[in-house]
Amino acid sequence: MARTLVTNTEHDTRVPFLRGILTRSLEHAGLPFDTAYNLASTVREKLSGRREITTDDLRALVADLIRKDHGDITAMRYLSVAPPEEALLVTSGGGQTAPFSRTSHQRSLHSCGLTAEAARPVTAKIYEHLLARGTTHITSDRLGYLTYRYLKRDVGPRQAQRYLVWAQFIRSGRPLILLIGGSVGCGKSTIATEVAHHLEIVRIQSTDMLREVMRLMLPQRVTPALHTSSFLAWQCRPGNEAGTTPEEEHVIDGFRSQAELLAMSCEAVVSRAVRERVSLIVEGVHIEPGMAARLPRDTDAIVVEALMAVLKPKTLRKRLRGRGKAEPARRADRYLKSFDAIWTIQTHLLKEADQHGVPIIPNNDKSDAAGDLMVKIIDKLALEFTASAREVFPDGGKRPASRH
Repeated sequence: MARTLVTNTEHDTRVPFLRGILTRSLEHAGLPFDTAYNLASTVREKLSGRREITTDDLRALVADLIRKDHGDITAMRYLSVAPPEEALLVTSGGGQTAPFSRTSHQRSLHSCGLTAEAARPVTAKIYEHLLARGTTHITSDRLGYLTYRYLKRDVGPRQAQRYLVWAQFIRSGRPLILLIGGSVGCGKSTIATEVAHHLEIVRIQSTDMLREVMRLMLPQRVTPALHTSSFLAWQCRPGNEAGTTPEEEHVIDGFRSQAELLAMSCEAVVSRAVRERVSLIVEGVHIEPGMAARLPRDTDAIVVEALMAVLKPKTLRKRLRGRGKAEPARRADRYLKSFDAIWTIQTHLLKEADQHGVPIIPNNDKSDAAGDLMVKIIDKLALEFTASAREVFPDGGKRPASRH
């Protein structure tokens, strides 16, 4: 007899009704095991012959049965207990066991370029596939291998290969150093935070913060270029004054003088991360394309450079206005007044990126830009990580434990 499917529109899942899972929920609501098991059996009988039921309707049915035999208080206690999200345990290669997490699984899918919206149904279908077969326990190798096979069959071989590359990189233990540059207002910090979340990187360093520290150590009379904005540093060079219209080469020279002052601090931060073997994201306007060549070479760290850019002046102006509204301390008028200088710096960075072969990521949409950057990262990793699915997931062919 076919099992009744329980549908959840919020998570886009259709999984079989499982008496054991309901029994556990009833125990959490305070019912003894025997009572909970018998009530779950009654529910299964009532669902006999029914093809589907929603999670809300199922909970309402169970609550009515509890209320009839055990009173309103127990029924309310049952309804207050969150329905078990997972009925599947995953054991990692290190022997740690934890419930299957949709959030963690979806995050792993970002590595192959899938957006959150695209990853959600993939996770749901894999979870549904396992529960439909009565799986109670699965290794991370088996789960990873199934995910790879599903991606290859239903999403595409390119995405599946990227997922495989990321899985091999994670298991390698090698650190990732991500350098994100870009002019004022292009969304560097936002994208860095988004990608850090996807990659589970906890260390993010802003060059603006490094500049603030250096300002405390080096007085303005010694390093005047350090004590102003990157797009105003040209005013600190001999022969240039505030209120005049600068030549493009003066703007670039001023910017580069400030970036050079910060280069050593950036290198020091990266060197420490490399020594400690931890992944790190460094973002800021002072990350000039080609900086990777100045970093330590006697390391197995993977270094990825990228340049964020807003390629339409009108769009960048709009971003700068919005920045002033979102962060009042950063007045929009000062950015708009120096827009030409900001645009000049971006043009310079774009030329440098092209010369050094650094990927340029247009930031018209946060999700798209983060996804594009993820793809660039994986493509760089793919140059070094080339193992097959069986090599990455050596226990992937073992069948998971099932209910009997």
